[in-house]
Amino acid sequence: MKRTAMSAAALVLGLVAVACGDGGGDTASGLTGTVRADGSSTVGPLTEAAAELFQQENPGVRVTVGTSGTSGGFEKFCNGESEISNASRPIKESEVEACASNGVEYEEVQVANDALSAVVHPDNPLECITVAQLKQAWDLGSAVDSWGDIEGLKTELPDESMTLFGPGSDSGTYDYWTEAINGEEGRIRTNYNSIGEDDNAAVQGISGDEWAMAYIPYSFVTEAGDQVKALEVENPETGECVLPTLENVQSGSYAPLGRPLFVYPSAEALQKPEVLAFLEFYIGKQEQITEQATFIPMNAEQVAESNSRIERLAS
Repeated sequence: MKRTAMSAAALVLGLVAVACGDGGGDTASGLTGTVRADGSSTVGPLTEAAAELFQQENPGVRVTVGTSGTSGGFEKFCNGESEISNASRPIKESEVEACASNGVEYEEVQVANDALSAVVHPDNPLECITVAQLKQAWDLGSAVDSWGDIEGLKTELPDESMTLFGPGSDSGTYDYWTEAINGEEGRIRTNYNSIGEDDNAAVQGISGDEWAMAYIPYSFVTEAGDQVKALEVENPETGECVLPTLENVQSGSYAPLGRPLFVYPSAEALQKPEVLAFLEFYIGKQEQITEQATFIPMNAEQVAESNSRIERLAS
């Protein structure tokens, strides 16, 4: 399933209802009902892949997946408008308070690993960049207008104008990047091209501008192929230039831009057999789901913790 098509559907409909399959199966045979998920545009394709596989075995269940952004998803979730909130960052204290005030109990359940990638045009000769250099380009009040303005690059670049693409403030990707790179969530220069929730727009922008830079989830880099080039990022602790790859993200060496991805189910929703079965299926089939959606699977320890949290919330 191509993420371009998903994004288009989300823009037109605001809600993606994944088609039911005709296959049978034993996982949750005889189940009926609806599972309502909403939130992160990064996690959305992952949950859609899980929904597609789940519905092939449970054609009586309809799983809907909205993409209103991590912040928008938590707002709906804490208001009781969704049963599962997709999130590319942990829940904020203000969102914890909103859920508590409405009596919404939940658990944070990891479903995959991901990484944020600083990407450039394939013809850009730069290979490695440091966190400090990324901060020079992206920090609030940055005076960087061209590659020549960034101090200390290992590759000498011409003084070409730099075009920047990044997501809007409702995105969990925005939250994670600004905290990891600029040291404070939401702290970022204002004069960049906002792509909202459409990471494919950044891919298109980079592919058409030899001196542009953007930050996008690793999964979009994988899907973009040779349209963009992911930069290696120097690990602040080891000083090693590390490329965002499955192995490097799972090992933790791609720091500080490796990250977990979550879903937040509500306790009330998990009392519905179809919702509980979907979450258990999601974790049980995580390797197949992450491969299909071009994300990074969890390790055994992460899987065990996710199963434990679902069981605790459902009891």
